[in-house]
Amino acid sequence: MINENQINQVIGNTLYSQDDEKIGSIGQVFLDNTSGKPEFLSVNTGLLGTNESLVPADGATVADDKVVVPFSKDKVKDAPNVSVDGGHIDESQERELFEYYGMGTPSTSALPNDGGTEMTAPAAGHDTSGPNTDDAMTRSEERLKVGTARQESGRARLRKYVTTEQETVTVPVQKEHAVLETEPITEGNAGEATDGPAISEEEHEVVLSEERLVVGKTTEPVERVRLGTETVTEEETVTEEVRKEHIEAEGDVADRRGKP
Repeated sequence: MINENQINQVIGNTLYSQDDEKIGSIGQVFLDNTSGKPEFLSVNTGLLGTNESLVPADGATVADDKVVVPFSKDKVKDAPNVSVDGGHIDESQERELFEYYGMGTPSTSALPNDGGTEMTAPAAGHDTSGPNTDDAMTRSEERLKVGTARQESGRARLRKYVTTEQETVTVPVQKEHAVLETEPITEGNAGEATDGPAISEEEHEVVLSEERLVVGKTTEPVERVRLGTETVTEEETVTEEVRKEHIEAEGDVADRRGKP
């Protein structure tokens, strides 16, 4: 038998017969007004679920997402038509259902003071997936949050090495050459010119000199080089999947939500 804690669990689930034949979807659970225990289940039957039949909650069992009753599908479909307008069943209708399903007659100790038998359906806006919380449903969605984390991306170092290059420098150098010159005999140089034998053999020589290139090397500091860092800003694009909940209404519902 379905207990009070399973009321919200069975609403909206599928009702199956004792032969595991699908009967229809459970719409309401009617409670005994005195004991508060589930008494009848309403199920949509017929073509496109246009008819609504009542079946006793006594003997019904809940398994996963389906509810099983100890009756055949035809038995439930052929149950007496009972008006449930106002969310209650009067005493005569209840007795008719009890007799049809072979349940005897309702106990008078369970009847209200006025002599009638009233079955009350759960309030509108109940939670079909678990215990009631409030009359609204919260829609949530994942938001993408992107930050930065600093990590080592590489290393840079300074390394000094030596190469050899050819360098050409042009330097002026002086060299002496012998030059043969003549001069006439004059009164001023006649004495020097006639000094010595009139005819003789003689030799004169001149020492010639020249500049030679002398190459040396010196080491001089040229510049200072140091390793530093600088920060540049670039843009990168991140693409990730996020989940969003959507809420839609079924049935004759006026959607008055503001458009996003």
